Amino acid sequence: MKKIVFPGIALISVCYAFGRFSYGLFMPEISESLQLDDTQSGAINSATYIAYCLSLLAAPLFINRIGHYHVIHMAGISAILGLLGIALSPNALVLTIAIFLAGLSTGLASPALGNTVHAELPPEQQARGNSWINTGTSFGIIVSGPIYLLFSEYWRWSYIFFAVLGVLVLFWNRRVLSTRKTEPCTKSLWACMKPTRPGMALLMASLLTGFSSAIYWTFARSFLTDEKGASDMEAVVFWIVMGIMGILGGCAGRIIERIRIGRSYHVGILLLAISLGVIILPSMTASLSSAVMFGSTYIFLTSVFIVWATRLFRPNTSIGISLAFLALGAGQFFGSSIAGYTIDLFSNTTAFLAFAVLGLFGLLIRVKVAD
Repeated sequence: MKKIVFPGIALISVCYAFGRFSYGLFMPEISESLQLDDTQSGAINSATYIAYCLSLLAAPLFINRIGHYHVIHMAGISAILGLLGIALSPNALVLTIAIFLAGLSTGLASPALGNTVHAELPPEQQARGNSWINTGTSFGIIVSGPIYLLFSEYWRWSYIFFAVLGVLVLFWNRRVLSTRKTEPCTKSLWACMKPTRPGMALLMASLLTGFSSAIYWTFARSFLTDEKGASDMEAVVFWIVMGIMGILGGCAGRIIERIRIGRSYHVGILLLAISLGVIILPSMTASLSSAVMFGSTYIFLTSVFIVWATRLFRPNTSIGISLAFLALGAGQFFGSSIAGYTIDLFSNTTAFLAFAVLGLFGLLIRVKVAD
């Protein structure tokens, strides 16, 4: 299993943590260097969501026609080009194109790696394999946090370093993965992608989780520094703690095996909502406690969605993962916009509480899948 899981973790780190989420970490320095205002910076960041959703729609088609092995290569190349483009960006237009390229890699990587697990690992190891690969985001966050602290003023060199890591990870995956293809969709692709009623429950759960978690990914750091008075060092420590605790999401496979998918999902939703409420408490200890809960629970829930999707959409696992993550991304896209509007209209405290309560509605979703 390690032969598949370790390079998969590394690829997710490059695509998600470096290619997608690191822009939010380095955004103040990038904006100052390229003379971008807040509106431009936010609009550029939305390119990652658009690219993510488009590549998730395209991934099943590519995997069905050319196999997951080649789609993993596409994801790696897209991430590397995007990271290099960010490093060399002379203006907002080039930066937007680079952010878009980097965002494409995320929507290609997750379905392709899910298909790899389905093709390469025996059924009893697939839940654990998918869960550990999904922790790659956390490992990447752990790496990007210290890089930011050391080289925040030299953000271009940081992105060149990320791109070099991407090249090494791409060759690692190329070396260890086989070209074996899973069974293609025998009907039209759109017929295979049409979700059943249990599939609709998965999409609703993913959409709601993406929506409620968006406020945390987008505004948690600024909430700490602007309203709670945290220093930049404390904010980055908060970011790193969130990444470290996300590694616990790798235990999702074993937890699912013990308490089943339905209970795993409901426990995760409850803890995610609690983390949104705890961050509004005044102390830094409360903020770090929130980071612990959110980091571990978010990765845990996305792992649950991957396992849930692979069991509903066999043998076309990439289709299920693509649809689940598409719903998650759509929820984050709309949730981020509405969160900003809510904060402007009311306050950070009101917005975080409102999104926590909204997230609890996920407890009403019934999970029906063969465990």
